[in-house]
Amino acid sequence: MTPEALAALDRVRAIALALPRADERLSHGSPGFFITKGKFFAYFWHNHHGDGMTCVHVKTSGREEQAMLVEMDPDFYFIPPYLGSSGWIGLRLDQPDTDWADTDWDRVADRVRMSWEMVAPRGLLEQVDER
Repeated sequence: MTPEALAALDRVRAIALALPRADERLSHGSPGFFITKGKFFAYFWHNHHGDGMTCVHVKTSGREEQAMLVEMDPDFYFIPPYLGSSGWIGLRLDQPDTDWADTDWDRVADRVRMSWEMVAPRGLLEQVDER
């Protein structure tokens, strides 16, 4: 993995693991983030099957949201292989013709958080809302 991709993984890891009861484990050879004893809410992929991309995949509300995001910013959002048919969206961390330092980490954090909220059990969401 390149130094830039490792730095991106560190940023994604920090964002994901800051969420309540978040944990990490390898899934099909890539880091995946999930709620302990629960579902995955994000995956980090680097050059997956030689695609040359560094990205994070998160859940969406479904196909309409996927289409809206891709239409809004096709250089950043894409429908990922394997996960796309289940409503996931890819976020490119290495956008073409853009410096890695220009990655919009606030937007990445927002999407990771929204994905976490989609899979979090109701009781956990209520605990977070009480804070």
